[in-house]
Amino acid sequence: MPRIPLIEDNADPRIAAIYSALKSGGHTGFPNLYRLLGHAPAMLEAWTGLAWPLRTEAKTPRALRELVILRGAQMMGADYEWTHHAPMALAAGVTQEKIDALSNWRASAAYSEIERIVLRLAEEITEGPGASAESITQARAHFNEGEIVELVLTSSFYACVGRVLHSLDVPLEK
Repeated sequence: MPRIPLIEDNADPRIAAIYSALKSGGHTGFPNLYRLLGHAPAMLEAWTGLAWPLRTEAKTPRALRELVILRGAQMMGADYEWTHHAPMALAAGVTQEKIDALSNWRASAAYSEIERIVLRLAEEITEGPGASAESITQARAHFNEGEIVELVLTSSFYACVGRVLHSLDVPLEK
C-alpha cells in the first residue's frame, strides 16, 4: 500500500503530459512510480527529464547500464525496480545467466572485465558515498570521460530510484 495515494486518472493534469509523452513513444501502461511523483508535477517532469535520456541517449551500451541498474536494485531490495528492469536487461542483450548470477558476480565466470568494472562502480555508488578513485581509474581504461559520467549518473540516479520506491512504498502495477 503506497504511503500516499496513486493518481488514478491518466487525464489528471498533474500527469497527463508525461502519460501522453510515454504513450506517443510507444509505451503501454503508466508506472505507479509516476502516479506518485505526479503529486509534485515539476519534480515528475525533472525526474523523467533525467531518466529518459539515461535510457535512450547515453552512449554506453544499454546492457552495461541495465546491469548497473539491476545490481543497485538487488542491493537495495528494490523489487519494483528489478521487476521493471530485468526485462529491459534481457531486451538489451544481458543473458538470463548473468541476471541469475548477479548477486555473486565476483565469483561468476559469466562476466567480462568491463562488466566487472561497472558492477564494482555500481556497488560503490549504491553503498555510498560514491565510486572510489580506483574504480574510476579502472573505468578510464575502457571508457572516455563522457561515458564514465553516464555510468556514474545511471548508478546514482537508480540508487535514488530505489530510495524513493522504498520511501513511498510504491506498489507494482497490476
